[in-house]
Amino acid sequence: MIKFRKNIWEFANPNNFLSIANKIIPFFLILTIITLSLGLVWGLFFTPDDYRQGSSVKIIFIHVPTAFLAINIYFMMLLASIIWLIRRHHVSLIAAKSAALIGLIMTLSAVLTGAIWGKPIWGTYWAWDPRLTSFAILLMFYLGYLSIWQTMKFSDKIGDLSSWLCIVGSIFALLSRYAVFFWDQGLHQGPSLSLDKEENIDNVFYFPLIICIIGFVLLFLTLLLIRIKTEIQKRKINILLNARDG
Repeated sequence: MIKFRKNIWEFANPNNFLSIANKIIPFFLILTIITLSLGLVWGLFFTPDDYRQGSSVKIIFIHVPTAFLAINIYFMMLLASIIWLIRRHHVSLIAAKSAALIGLIMTLSAVLTGAIWGKPIWGTYWAWDPRLTSFAILLMFYLGYLSIWQTMKFSDKIGDLSSWLCIVGSIFALLSRYAVFFWDQGLHQGPSLSLDKEENIDNVFYFPLIICIIGFVLLFLTLLLIRIKTEIQKRKINILLNARDG
């Protein structure tokens, strides 16, 4: 157990992280291309129209994975931020910063695809449904988090500020995840994937959707590793330039 814990904290060393990232990024990239291609082609072109929603139901193969990631990326940022506040490991802070832009894009994709999906079902692109509202607030926290890093230079104080903002925003990430359980009167449907067979979607949609979710998760991991790697290298260059100018 002690050895396992030591191996985990080896990632906190930027050089160790870069060495490992360089080895696994190509592997993740190949898996991402395979799973996303298979899931999206299967889901969009080889599944039938829904008897109520028609062909609009197929947006599920983009909407559900992006909504899943929008919430869980924020939880990943929360964990990385807590590690930063406790252990002061810069790689964890860089990981949270690097994940934020990907999370913002996933949240925007979830909101836009949800609006397109909702128009033929609800008769409107947007309604102040509890889950939609919490998603809109979550989007604002993503923007707020990113704006801190865009307007200020990388420093421990900015890391602390962004980490505390991330912790506060996690409340709305939690609400986005469980709003359909807290408020039964919302327009938003229940979860597409459930352990209850009666609530779960039909297998014809279930299996390609699972593959799409795996593909989007792999896409996130690939982009995250690339962004962390780029950020570490950028910081190394800045340190060298400052040392030279000094």
